Amino acid sequence: QGQLVESGGGLVQAGGSLSVSCTASGLRFSIYYMGWFRRQAPGKEREFVAALSPDGGRTSYADSVKGRFTISRDNAKNTVYLQMDSLKPEDTAVYYCAADLSGLRLSSASAYWGQGTQVTVSS
Repeated sequence: QGQLVESGGGLVQAGGSLSVSCTASGLRFSIYYMGWFRRQAPGKEREFVAALSPDGGRTSYADSVKGRFTISRDNAKNTVYLQMDSLKPEDTAVYYCAADLSGLRLSSASAYWGQGTQVTVSS
């Protein structure tokens, strides 16, 4: 069975940068659309952040992160990255990676999910 494991979360000051990564195992990573979601508070729904096509040629971003966050992947390492720049306190959340075959518009129904990594942005 496929597994996704996130890493790289932490505490950063507003205006700073942080990168999180997600490594896949047990699935054919190079054919999956990969994405990042976040949950900003317990009980809130996970919201879409960014997604990337299998070849890395197409991306999609939430308006709230466009121009600040960059999603990328290395298919040789089965890893997807999220580079977060100009971070704001409202970016504080648990960040989850997801994998699906359906297309760039990943949703909460994605096939595989990681366990999440906490990102905290202090003001």
